[in-house]
Amino acid sequence: MSVEHAIVIGSGFGGLSAAVRLRAMGYKVTVLEANEQAGGRASVFKRDGFIFDAGPTVVTAPYLMDELFTLVGRNPKDYYDIVPVDPFYRVKFQDSSSFDYVGDEDRLLSQIEQFNPKDVDGYRKMAAMAQRIFDVGYTQLADVPFDTVSEMLRIVPQMMKLKSYRTVYGLVASYIEDPRLRQVFTFQPLLVGGNPFNTTSIYMLIHWLERKWGVHFAKGGTGALINALTRLLDELGVEVRLNTPVERIEVTNGRASAVETASGERIPCDLVVSNADPSMVYTKMIAPEHRSTNTDASIGRIKQSMSLFVMYFGAKGVWKDTAHHTILLGPRYKELLRDIFDRRVLADDFSLYLHAPGRSDPSLNPPGHDGFYVLSPVPNNKSGVDWEKTAEGYGEKIIDALDAGELPGLKKNLVTKFSVDPRYFAGRLRSMDGAAFGSEPILTQSAWFRTHNRSEDVQGLYFVGAGTHPGAGMPGVLCSSKVLPRIVPAPAKPLALPESRLASK
Repeated sequence: MSVEHAIVIGSGFGGLSAAVRLRAMGYKVTVLEANEQAGGRASVFKRDGFIFDAGPTVVTAPYLMDELFTLVGRNPKDYYDIVPVDPFYRVKFQDSSSFDYVGDEDRLLSQIEQFNPKDVDGYRKMAAMAQRIFDVGYTQLADVPFDTVSEMLRIVPQMMKLKSYRTVYGLVASYIEDPRLRQVFTFQPLLVGGNPFNTTSIYMLIHWLERKWGVHFAKGGTGALINALTRLLDELGVEVRLNTPVERIEVTNGRASAVETASGERIPCDLVVSNADPSMVYTKMIAPEHRSTNTDASIGRIKQSMSLFVMYFGAKGVWKDTAHHTILLGPRYKELLRDIFDRRVLADDFSLYLHAPGRSDPSLNPPGHDGFYVLSPVPNNKSGVDWEKTAEGYGEKIIDALDAGELPGLKKNLVTKFSVDPRYFAGRLRSMDGAAFGSEPILTQSAWFRTHNRSEDVQGLYFVGAGTHPGAGMPGVLCSSKVLPRIVPAPAKPLALPESRLASK
């Protein structure tokens, strides 16, 4: 009997964590990555002495990383160093007021009282509700597969009791009066691709997740976590093949039997775990005759998340007063989000997330310099925006706004800058409609309604990552791989882990 072979498509956090779990189960594992480096959305740009994380920068629930290493007998501290960030976020408003969102409740309540004393009690009630939502939506359900209707029906009473039919903004507004505080406690769904005015209040669990475990940053950047995982996989005998895009999943008698790469290579396997966008996998990699559920028409009805315009830049000097994570809110909130998500137009105004990693790790920048990225949510490619003509001017508007506000003197001290936009997500990351986070996390695209971790159409095909259950964001993506041992059968002849290396730990 031969050793059973699992192929993982994509090397983002979902793919790499899936590879660790499959290897721990006893599979021979091969990871196939389309690009020249591992990481997917969490890849790294290096320019002019600066190191820029391309994508995720907010590390929450760090235990999810740790358990991947302890699962195979390793000490996480031998592979990476994660440090807390304080404040979690600094939120700045148009009226020049600001709010430091922190984990310490006394500091949090003191700031709330300065904004609106009545909201102190409202916040306590809201936080208690967020904790109840977390206890169900995360603790009980985040690593549980939702591939049958019965599983969904089982939790409907709890979801109704927790008011999951309400939106994040609607639930927060029922507790909080001050419009600025409503923004402070509702922007988090944007970090996973959701509009707080449309996203189910299940995602209030993010608030308690951050309160429970804090917000962290990896020394060396998020890319250091990707390097740690690839190093671990190498030690476990898992091959991570770069520059190997998968073009087709071969289906034999209803089962995934091989993948075909862009070079024409056919790689036989016993199962496939995809970290790629499920919408693209079904419509581009699997022939229509093998898809009775996930048809082109059904995939076309999925509402994809918004996209992003992200500018990476470095400058002489250090802006010490700028926090690691800063949210710069524009003059509009609800209407701007309607422009992005519903009207799909590129507005003249914007709200920004500014990432200054040098606050936690100055080694990412040349001495005497500051490196940043600034992120602006924008409509996905359904908008028809011509980014070839628009990107440069849009980026200049953002730089002008930062120079006039948060980062005075930026323009005259710039030494490097470049940007990505929906073309990057559609092209390099092969995401449907250039969406940055997979399908939008509205109620009708969550839990059982989201693309299932186990394919209904093709036996032996599984999904991890932002586009499947439980959703986007590092905790969601890492939890998606925790689903696998529940739905992937154990190999008949497990391949042992390399004992000699484990013995040294």
